[in-house]
Amino acid sequence: MGPKEMTREYAAVFIQAWWRGTLLRRTLLHAALSVWIIQCWWRQIQARQLEKRRWTALEFYARREWAAVKLQSWIRMWRIRQPYCRLLNAVRIIQVYWRWHNCHSRGFIQGEYELKENRLNIQLEISLGSQACKVHQCIPLPLKE
Repeated sequence: MGPKEMTREYAAVFIQAWWRGTLLRRTLLHAALSVWIIQCWWRQIQARQLEKRRWTALEFYARREWAAVKLQSWIRMWRIRQPYCRLLNAVRIIQVYWRWHNCHSRGFIQGEYELKENRLNIQLEISLGSQACKVHQCIPLPLKE
């Protein structure tokens, strides 16, 4: 074995070592890229789940807030409506008495009518203070044939 063979053998070993290292680095790079792809995919899944949980929490919060606001508005309306209804009832009572007083002191006209075939029946009651007048009249209606 001479120095040339040794260098050839050394060169072959060097090339084989380089090739094996290249194959190993390629395999490790492929494994690292595969791991990186899986990690990116998993992070996307987790981000979607987190976003979904946030939206669910936000919707739950919004529903609770809406319910609280609605309840508060109903209570406010109820608290305002009670005195308003009492006041409205008092106004109606005063109006009834006032109208009764006006009708008996000033007078009023009250009546009804009935339409039968070709005639109109009218009944009126006119009241002026203590005086009352009743009118009953039957008016024939002209019929065009």
